Amino acid sequence: MKVFVMNDQRGLLFKDGNYVKTLKPGKYYLNPFVDYKVTMQDINKPFDIMGKNINIYMEDQELVKELTVVDVQDFEIAIHFEDGKLTEVLKAGKYAFWKVLKKHDFIMIDTREPGVKPEIDPSIYNNSKLAGYVGYYEVASHEKGILYYNNVIQKILEPGRYFFWKSPTHVTVKNVDMRKQQIDMTGQEITTEDKITLRLNFVCHYKIVDPLKVIEIKSFEEQMYILLQLILREYVGSLKLDDLLSKKQEVGEYVLERLKEKSEDFGIAFLYAGLKDIILPGDIREILNTVLIAEKKAQANVITRREEIASTRSLLNTAKLMEENQTLYRLKELEFLEKICDKIGNVSLLGGGSLIEQLNALLSNKTKGA
Repeated sequence: MKVFVMNDQRGLLFKDGNYVKTLKPGKYYLNPFVDYKVTMQDINKPFDIMGKNINIYMEDQELVKELTVVDVQDFEIAIHFEDGKLTEVLKAGKYAFWKVLKKHDFIMIDTREPGVKPEIDPSIYNNSKLAGYVGYYEVASHEKGILYYNNVIQKILEPGRYFFWKSPTHVTVKNVDMRKQQIDMTGQEITTEDKITLRLNFVCHYKIVDPLKVIEIKSFEEQMYILLQLILREYVGSLKLDDLLSKKQEVGEYVLERLKEKSEDFGIAFLYAGLKDIILPGDIREILNTVLIAEKKAQANVITRREEIASTRSLLNTAKLMEENQTLYRLKELEFLEKICDKIGNVSLLGGGSLIEQLNALLSNKTKGA
C-alpha cells in the first residue's frame, strides 16, 4: 500500500487500531497484508486525537517535538494566540497544536483570582472571543469604587475602568460620589424657648473623605438628616424668638461646629451650614408687623422733633444776630422784599415818589414802629 504525505500534512499510522508513529512528508510503502491505517492531519489545524486519549500520542517523542501541548485545569481558562493573534479561549482540558507552520502562545488565567493582571494588554478585552469571559466596571472621575469579592471588601479603586474575569468569585463594585453634596431641610417645625412654633429652611454642605466608613452606615443620608435635625432643635429650642431673629448667622455657625464633632464617625467633612428662611405663624407675623410699624412711627416722630428743635434753634440764632446788627437786619428785609417782588406780576403805587422811595419809606416806617 502506497501513502503520500504532503508538506502541510502529517500522517498518523495505526496498526490493528493502535497508534504506531507519525509520518512526516514523503512517500511510504506499507505491507498490504498487515492491518495498517493512516490518518492525515492538516498541520494548519489543531491536532485531532481521533477519539482517543491524547496521552497515547504523548509517548511518541518525535510527534511531541512538533506539537505545542497545553493542559488547562478546572479553575483555569487559556487565551490562545496564533502568530500573535487571539484565536480562541480554551476551557478545562488538554489540547495539542501543530507548531510546524504556526507559533502558538497561551495566557493562562486562574479564575479563582478574578482581577485582570496589569501585564495583559488591555486591547484584547474588546475582542468578541472574550465577550463571555471578561466584564468590567467603571469608576468616574468624581468617584471612588469599593471592590468586593463574594461580598467581602478588597480595596478602594481610583477613577478608571477595571476588568475582571467571569469566575465562581462574585465581583461587585460600589461607586461612592466624592463631590460636594447638600442636605436640604425644608419646613422643619421647631418650638422656641418662648413656646412659639415656627418653620425653618436649613442647608448643609458636606463631602465624603472616607468611603469605607460611609458604607458601614446604614441609610447614611437619613442618619445625617436626623443628626442635623437634632442639633438644630437643641439650639433653636434654647432661644427666644427675638434672639433667634437677631442671631440667624450664629445658628449656622453653631450647627457647623457641632457637626464637625461627628465628622470622623461619618467619614465626611462638613463644609457649610446655614439658616435660609424663618417662616413664622400668621398671627405672630401680624403682631411683629404691628410692632415694626409702631417702631418706625416712633422713630419718625423722634426725627421730626429733632428737626423742629434744630429749626427753632436756627431761627433763634438768626434773630439774635439781626438784633445785634442792623445792617444784617436790613439785608434780611431786602432778601424778603426780593422774594415778594419775584412772585408779584404788577406793582401799583399811589402818591408821589419813585418805587424805590416808597419802598424805602415803607421799610423806614416798619423800622420806626419796631
